[in-house]
Amino acid sequence: MDGLLILAIFLLLLGLLGCVLPALPGLPLAYGGMVAAFFSENIDMSWQTLLVWGVVVAVMTVLDFVIPAWGTKKFGGSKRGVVGCVIGLLVGMFFGFPGIVIGPFVGAFAFELMGGMASDEALKAGFGSFIGFLLGTVLKVICCGVMAWQVGSCWVSAA
Repeated sequence: MDGLLILAIFLLLLGLLGCVLPALPGLPLAYGGMVAAFFSENIDMSWQTLLVWGVVVAVMTVLDFVIPAWGTKKFGGSKRGVVGCVIGLLVGMFFGFPGIVIGPFVGAFAFELMGGMASDEALKAGFGSFIGFLLGTVLKVICCGVMAWQVGSCWVSAA
């Protein structure tokens, strides 16, 4: 096994971990693993595969900020709640994993309350942001898993 393949495996595993730990950019790390694998002698991967995954990672990185806001809106939140969700997510990033989980909820809830929404409806909007966060996390874990599978299948085909 060459050094690039070892690096690829390390980055893919670190990327998977980064999908649930806020200090690590999970999808970009996993994609870095794919790039390392691409240049390894033991992997037979096309540049088209690398390009497609680059686009997927870019889109998913943006969606990671959009999905909690979508959850807020889906659960009855207003534009104010969506803005609060995004601000809560950005502020929450400074407080680690608990901040990233709780921030969108608190932001959506607080902004809805400030806008005059009843507390039960504001709570529902905040819950929607939390559901959106969970959905985004699950999607990132799935993407990392599929990237790891892709590298593994290219490794097997090159053997």
